[in-house]
Amino acid sequence: MALSRDGSASLFAASAGGTLRLAGYLLLAVALMMLDHHDDWLPRVRSATALAVEPAWRLAGAPARWLGDIRENLAAQSSLRSENRKLRDALLLANVRIARMQALVRQNDQLKRLLDAADSLRMQGQLARVIDIDLDPYRRRLVLNRGARQGVQVGQAVVDAHGVMGQVIEVLPNTAVVLLVTDPSSALPVIDARSGVRAVAYGSGSGDLLNLPDLPINADIKVGDSLLTSGLGGRFPAGFPAATIVTI
Repeated sequence: MALSRDGSASLFAASAGGTLRLAGYLLLAVALMMLDHHDDWLPRVRSATALAVEPAWRLAGAPARWLGDIRENLAAQSSLRSENRKLRDALLLANVRIARMQALVRQNDQLKRLLDAADSLRMQGQLARVIDIDLDPYRRRLVLNRGARQGVQVGQAVVDAHGVMGQVIEVLPNTAVVLLVTDPSSALPVIDARSGVRAVAYGSGSGDLLNLPDLPINADIKVGDSLLTSGLGGRFPAGFPAATIVTI
């Protein structure tokens, strides 16, 4: 096969150009190695290059760091929520215990006042607990956990730390029914501790209120006066606090 002269020249020129480029690269590599061996120029170039690409490297690693921070924050929040729940539960339990202790302290104070009142009046009596109560407007009664077997009798007065509460109207073997002084059918003889005015206090059937409907207009009774049981009729011992005048 015959070749033209122009084709041979072109092939030779391309081969010569590749050889020259290879030789140039070799010379450049040798020069760089010599510079690296005899001078610190190349390390400075590497350091400058690393400094230039450091922001890009940090930016590329930022998502992974952000995800790690988010996971740590979520774990910390979960731990804090769990600890807060435990602390709230502990606080609730402590508040319940404190309320119970306060109730026991109040109960002990009431029992002490009852015992002191019984001692001061040299009365015979016993302590009882309310186990049921009926506060219907037309029927205000309660049930005690003491009855005939414990020596309770019909007609006995029932008092608490604040004064007279009512009278026993029914006795069962181990319980007793008490008619409260606030029952509409209750009538309690009283005396004004300040003026000595005597009256009969009737149950109103509403809250803790008593009524004095039979007082004369000129009766010496004032708001704030204390009423005591007068002992009239023998149903209630004399001297027990019964009520305080709140309105006339």
